[in-house]
Amino acid sequence: MKKIQMVDLQSQYQKIKETVDNSIQEVLNSSTYINGPLVKEFQEDLEKYLNVKHVIPCANGTDALQIAMMGLGLEQGDEVITADFTFAATVEVIALLKLTPVLVDVDAKTFNIDIEALKKAITPKTKAIVPVHLFGQVANMDAILEIAKEHNLFVIEDNAQAIGANYTFKNGKQQKAGTIGNVGTTSFFPSKNLGCYGDGGAIFTNDDALAHTIRGIVNHGMYERYYHDVVGVNSRLDSIQAGVLKAKLPLLDGYCDARRDAARFYNNAFANNPNIITPTAKSNKTRNCDTICDVCDCHVFHQYTLQITNGKRDELHKHLLANGIPNAIYYPVALHSQKAYTDARYNEEDFPVTNNLIKTVISLPMHTELDKEQLTFITKTITDFLK
Repeated sequence: MKKIQMVDLQSQYQKIKETVDNSIQEVLNSSTYINGPLVKEFQEDLEKYLNVKHVIPCANGTDALQIAMMGLGLEQGDEVITADFTFAATVEVIALLKLTPVLVDVDAKTFNIDIEALKKAITPKTKAIVPVHLFGQVANMDAILEIAKEHNLFVIEDNAQAIGANYTFKNGKQQKAGTIGNVGTTSFFPSKNLGCYGDGGAIFTNDDALAHTIRGIVNHGMYERYYHDVVGVNSRLDSIQAGVLKAKLPLLDGYCDARRDAARFYNNAFANNPNIITPTAKSNKTRNCDTICDVCDCHVFHQYTLQITNGKRDELHKHLLANGIPNAIYYPVALHSQKAYTDARYNEEDFPVTNNLIKTVISLPMHTELDKEQLTFITKTITDFLK
């Protein structure tokens, strides 16, 4: 059996080696390493794929979030609500901009922001909501948009883990994750569903004025060289990374399908184990799925995350490592408990779901190159341990 990887980028690369190598060589031949033609070409390709008016590439996903908030003109002290159960970058940029992060609990099934907790957190100082499409599943955007409209709030989608996912509204309309709110952001970190071979990110919007502002911010506030119209940063996607992404973008839907197939295999193998809760693809009430349906497109499984209910999560983590099966705990500490983000406003009883998840979740290998032999070995090792 081939060695199991948490993410097998080497095997993926071998299948697209010629195309990727040609893209990189094109950059080397032209020596246009910054803002070269491949950056523009990738931007246009991604705009078409997402059906969004503006894609603004940048240096990484964290920058993308920060720049989106800068572009919206949020001011010091403005409250920004986001999920407690996610990677720290989401709240990090809020704090860096001297905004006030407001963390709320998540839904027990989807791990995305809890709608009732969101409603309770709104105050006169609230200016924005940052739904995180965690692990590849789109948050309940019908409800979030309704709340935002009622309270005149911005919606900034953290789409770092869900590029390629679709959201089906209650009226049947579909839209790509990251293009639904006022602005969306993503990361092209190598392990993402659409990943480059270094750092990279992008910002999406259909708002012409906002796009114009953001294009200046990413380039030191310049629209004309050496004329600085807005306060900006230096955050650009380099040409080599754009070349890699341009080569991989046509394969993204296939990559997402491969991940869903692996997730279905896992779910089927664990279906009758009382000690395991498997992930669902349940983004809204239009498709009230308790599993991963045949037409699933709301979840792209950036991570495949189980909940272990018998108190043996940590033992399983060690057992898998001992058997050559990489795994990870995303996330071991709630954001409201992190030293950098503790706040007297937070009460433990307000985070029952998050506080349970940090004790029970475990993420298994998930990538495009998993084969049946590997999946069988992984699932048998887990089910044998959790009998």
